Amino acid sequence: MPPILATAEVDRPAEEVFAYATDPARFPEWQAGVVSGHMDGEGTRVGARCISVRRIGGAERASTSELVHVDPPRTWSVRGIDGPIRAAVDVTVEPISAKRSRVSIGVDFIGHGIGKLLVPLVVRREALKEMPANLARLKDRLEQHTS
Repeated sequence: MPPILATAEVDRPAEEVFAYATDPARFPEWQAGVVSGHMDGEGTRVGARCISVRRIGGAERASTSELVHVDPPRTWSVRGIDGPIRAAVDVTVEPISAKRSRVSIGVDFIGHGIGKLLVPLVVRREALKEMPANLARLKDRLEQHTS
């Protein structure tokens, strides 16, 4: 199946959009279900680990992703490395003008064990619902708050 893609135009410069959208500590502000997030260790470089905690079915579950590509302020990609459901997330920010940007987020899922059943039956369906709302929150947060 193709990745789930959501796009929004934001009235903020590409550098601000990129910094906000790729900061795991800010994920709870705009991503449904995210309780916390952080980079494990210092720096944002290929090979760095991103830890996020999501509330799923009433329980909090941590997942680890590895940063596989980063080119600020344009692209950022992580791949899940643990758990039964591993997300592949690609963030792209394109400047439209000096003060306006287009952000696109593509998400795909790979199931392991029980995740092979959950991805097509539940996870993709939920992500299809969440992604537009997440991008709308990201846009609202960025346009209402200056960095």
